[in-house]
Amino acid sequence: MRIYGVTGWKNAGKTGLMVRLVAEFRARGLVVSTLKHAHHSFDVDREGKDSRRHREAGAGQVLLSSARRWALMTELDGAPEPTLHDLLGLMAPADLVLIEGWKRDRHPKVEAWRDATGRPLIAPDDPTIRAVAAKGDPGLADRPVIDLDDTGAIADFIARETGL
Repeated sequence: MRIYGVTGWKNAGKTGLMVRLVAEFRARGLVVSTLKHAHHSFDVDREGKDSRRHREAGAGQVLLSSARRWALMTELDGAPEPTLHDLLGLMAPADLVLIEGWKRDRHPKVEAWRDATGRPLIAPDDPTIRAVAAKGDPGLADRPVIDLDDTGAIADFIARETGL
């Protein structure tokens, strides 16, 4: 399974880029999955739904299934957050897994960056960032800079990097 990350600061365009990359790689006939890291508590089931009631009653895992999809929710109950490696081991086979977040992990990544955010580049201090998808001039000379809106060029770069 090939993996490639999209990282960057908040409001840099990571999620928009991820969505466009998924659509682009799917249009190229690839099976694509995603992993997204959340830095906060989140819920995938809504208040009052049966799955939420099961979880709130103390179920360690709740598997929700229908004819269209299934989802498995696992409560950590104070256990450490699983590593990216552990989570990748839970994924079904795919041609490419795109990873949003996990900026400190050591997998190859493209950094989404917008000068309008006023945040510095992560890339100069992180050799796992192989290219920057930028809106504005990041002033980076040691690796490729691709326009953040040029999804095809970013996908081409990832495809070359992963051998797809």
